[in-house]
Amino acid sequence: MRSLACVLVTTLVGCGSSGGLPDNNSPDAATTGDGGLVPPARGFQIVSPTVDINPGADVTYCYYFETPNTSDMAIKKWASHLTAGGRDLILFLTPPDPTKTGSLLRSECGFTTAGDRTVWTYSAQDPDAEVALPADDGNGTPVGQLISAGHSGFLQMHFVNTTSAVIHGHVELNAYAYDEGVQVTQAAPYVAYSRQIDLPPAASALSPTTGMVNGSCNIAPTAKFSIVSTHTHKQGVHTFITDGATLVYDNLSWDHPVPKTWSAVPFHSFTSGKLTYQCEYVNPNGYSIQTGDSAATAEMCLAVGYYFPSAGGDGRLCINSTLVN
Repeated sequence: MRSLACVLVTTLVGCGSSGGLPDNNSPDAATTGDGGLVPPARGFQIVSPTVDINPGADVTYCYYFETPNTSDMAIKKWASHLTAGGRDLILFLTPPDPTKTGSLLRSECGFTTAGDRTVWTYSAQDPDAEVALPADDGNGTPVGQLISAGHSGFLQMHFVNTTSAVIHGHVELNAYAYDEGVQVTQAAPYVAYSRQIDLPPAASALSPTTGMVNGSCNIAPTAKFSIVSTHTHKQGVHTFITDGATLVYDNLSWDHPVPKTWSAVPFHSFTSGKLTYQCEYVNPNGYSIQTGDSAATAEMCLAVGYYFPSAGGDGRLCINSTLVN
């Protein structure tokens, strides 16, 4: 259910040096000599297969997996590493689907084709990025995201090769867990997603077409948000999130949207009871663009964030302006 990005959405769209939540456990984020991530002492690591990206290619792959943890874990931080050519990644959690586990696919790859029970969980657009949940919910209890043993999911990985040589690319993802027995306030993703994008073709690159989509989604006024962000593809020129008449998040960068974070009290609550989002686009292409997963030929409009407390940690998905779970 880019991002919190750095897409939190994370997609959370999560950031490292460019705006992620403060990390109280920075040694966990150590990298290897070649820039890769050291697996966490407690938690798990997902490493995608390596793919060959030809010169000039702009491609998206989805790698399907089951998390290797053999017991339920409360995750306190996500971190990721993109090799050369990696433009962005999004982590989605899904219902069990053993037919896809271990697969690396290019078709039907992404959120728009994965079903309404797919949960955006983390995203990043920098080579090294991370997002940490608050160490204190305001009442002395740490905040964590519950990941069950062997949870199904997939990494959506976008690669662009602007060089004259083949690039060998992959993605590494670390989930850092609280110690066993630590009691946490459960956090979960909140995702608002528009399926209504339809940008007409431009008469020429000098006469682009414009368009926008928006929505207004119910959210409990008592829910506390620690991070929000938005995600579009390259036609996106402006996104924002409001709480009634209050501007909560404003962004002009489609490829590096810096999340808005609250690492301590007061966290943000949408006191109006509505999370309203809008995405604006300019299409310079000679073809129409609709909602879709392809970063090369389609568009997205996501508003994403992490909130707590969340009973069960299942999160919320709002399509257009209607909560579907």
